[in-house]
Amino acid sequence: MPTRSRTLGDLLDEAARARPDADAVIVRDQRLTYGALLARADELARALLAVGVRKGDRVAVLLPNRPEWLVAAFAIGKLGAITVGVSTFSAPREIAWTIEHCRPAVIITMEAFRGRSYLDPLYAACPELATSSPGELRSERLPELRAVVCLDSRRHDGVYRLGDFVARASAVRTEALRAAQASVTASDPCYILYTSGSTATPKGVVLAHGSVVENGFNIGERQHLTTADRVWLAVPLFWSFGSANALPAIMTHGGAFVLQESFEPGEALALLDEQRCSVYYGMAHMARAMLEHPDRPHRALAAMRTGLTIGLPEDIQMTIEAVAARELCNVYGSTETYGNCAVTDAHDALALRLETQGRPLPGMTIRVVDPESGRALPPGDVGEFRVKGHVTPGYFNDAEQTRAAFDAEGSFVTGDLGLIGDDGRVRFRGRLKEMIKTGGINVAPLEVEAVLLSHSAVKQAYVVGVPDRARGELVVAAVELHDGATASAEALAAFCRERLAGYKVPARFVFRKADEFPRTPTGKVQKPRLRDELG
Repeated sequence: MPTRSRTLGDLLDEAARARPDADAVIVRDQRLTYGALLARADELARALLAVGVRKGDRVAVLLPNRPEWLVAAFAIGKLGAITVGVSTFSAPREIAWTIEHCRPAVIITMEAFRGRSYLDPLYAACPELATSSPGELRSERLPELRAVVCLDSRRHDGVYRLGDFVARASAVRTEALRAAQASVTASDPCYILYTSGSTATPKGVVLAHGSVVENGFNIGERQHLTTADRVWLAVPLFWSFGSANALPAIMTHGGAFVLQESFEPGEALALLDEQRCSVYYGMAHMARAMLEHPDRPHRALAAMRTGLTIGLPEDIQMTIEAVAARELCNVYGSTETYGNCAVTDAHDALALRLETQGRPLPGMTIRVVDPESGRALPPGDVGEFRVKGHVTPGYFNDAEQTRAAFDAEGSFVTGDLGLIGDDGRVRFRGRLKEMIKTGGINVAPLEVEAVLLSHSAVKQAYVVGVPDRARGELVVAAVELHDGATASAEALAAFCRERLAGYKVPARFVFRKADEFPRTPTGKVQKPRLRDELG
């Protein structure tokens, strides 16, 4: 039955009323029931009220996948404040830029994680912090910032320890929290999630409560989630796949999170197996690492059933085998479309889940248009996807980028190429900016990559266009071979010529090992950097 809630705070209240003693969050040896999660969120919300956080304020959360991330998001949401997810992969310069851009009232963080310091960049961006008492910060550069809260038990100059900060809740009556929560509406923003793209600096994607909850419920429905499901989550909560997708999908169905602070394949296999996880949220490189891990043959993964991933058919088939998720779903979407706007059904035939991204979710409309004219294209024609429905209201503090993100009809301009067949199913064909134009003819990298991956010796293949004076661009393939396999550039070119038009056959092949591909912090291959390296 659909949730009645339209805000994140109300959703937690509803889930805790229905199943107060059921597991909500599991991480290492710590377990939080829905009742305990609610109690901790309410207490933190009252503490935030005590330091002056109000509706519309931003609260930056710079944490790995820990229960405190979830507690904070619900507490912040109950006030109508906005959770700003800050990447734990960020360099000091990037942390400083994000904090200056979002202008938070409070920052919730930890001293360091995996060798990265998080407090040092804050002291650099806000030197007054080192000489202030906790809660008495006055910063010239960050005038809205009232407090920095650190999870560690060790004291740091100017910084609240979490326990000391939460103790401030005693100064705020429960009625004040109820009044603040009652003022929050479905259209109010709950998240700002930063995403990199073609711009020089990241864009802060604003997402609203109602669409997070409703779209998340619909994503969960496509997976046929129930209260018995447990989702394994190592993809970061500061990423929309975590906070705007997995979180509302499982919460609206009363299941539980099994969090992994950061991905490590051996630990992931242990969690999937021992915690009886049934839902996989992850990328192909994570599945491949688990498949190749020496512990994999000893892990039955008996409870695994479904989940979400993206990739070529070969990636999805491999993931199904790697984690035993026989009902794994294929998806299409972006942060701006609340994580997904199209999802296959877990009960679809395997071929449909491998080759398509499913039908649009309820409340989502996807059109295919000519990218230059905006003219609508008939079913089966490849064009640019434009999306209406649960889409971002815009980018935080960036009116110019917001205007550029929507067409004259108010649809979000995705920059993605694909088609919608007569069956209504979405078929993604690549990024418009990745399309290669060689000798005036368009070449879709995904098509060439799919052919290369069908060669028995090829493990990974990435195709880009590099500048060429004569032809505009040349098709170049970067290839990783399976261990022990051999294949020459000439052999791969001949293989492609048998299956592709001549102009689509890569003019050059570069052989690389897995760790030699440039990747984003979340593991995706960075094609712009790859193009620069091969150009």
